[in-house]
Amino acid sequence: MTKQENHRMNNYEDKSELSDNSEFDKNFELHKIIMALHNKAIENNEDTYIDPETGYQVFTAKFLLERENCCGCDCRHCPY
Repeated sequence: MTKQENHRMNNYEDKSELSDNSEFDKNFELHKIIMALHNKAIENNEDTYIDPETGYQVFTAKFLLERENCCGCDCRHCPY
């Protein structure tokens, strides 16, 4: 931990919030689900899968890599 990070933690008003991992846990679980859907789509040679949180179609990294360039839309699995 850097001096700056240590200083910030020591001066944090409500230290009880530092141990709250619920948002991290939620994001980690969502990430695991997303990666499982992504991997399943790749295994099935599919270009997209449905995002479990939004219902939108998401391109796989394999599909985006085959496009050979970045579209600039900040795609989730963009390899560029």
